[in-house]
Amino acid sequence: MKMTVSVVLILVLIGLVAGIFSGLIGIGGAIIIIPALVFILGMDQYSAQGTSLAVMLPPIGLLAAYSYYKEGALNLTYALIIAGAFLIGGYIGSKFALSIPEVTLKKIFAVVLFLIALRMLFEK
Repeated sequence: MKMTVSVVLILVLIGLVAGIFSGLIGIGGAIIIIPALVFILGMDQYSAQGTSLAVMLPPIGLLAAYSYYKEGALNLTYALIIAGAFLIGGYIGSKFALSIPEVTLKKIFAVVLFLIALRMLFEK
């Protein structure tokens, strides 16, 4: 898609909405950024997922995490361990995702989001 003022504004809006929801309830990439890139900007699933992952690279989350840290609501040890495993898992997952057809990847993505939504909806 050609980079126009309207595309830049859409990207800024996606970033703001994802950032607000990320800071508010810890979501953003999978639930907001990927669907927005696919449905609003017409990006393919592979590119949307790769772009979403690139967004999560530091320093994007540092300010939000710092706010939680200042309030004593961040376990830095847990975060560092998860980040290290996430690094390895992200590489493995990206290799797998890029090896399967896009239509299959979209279906896996949709099922995972649906199951998470059901669990959260019916949880006590």
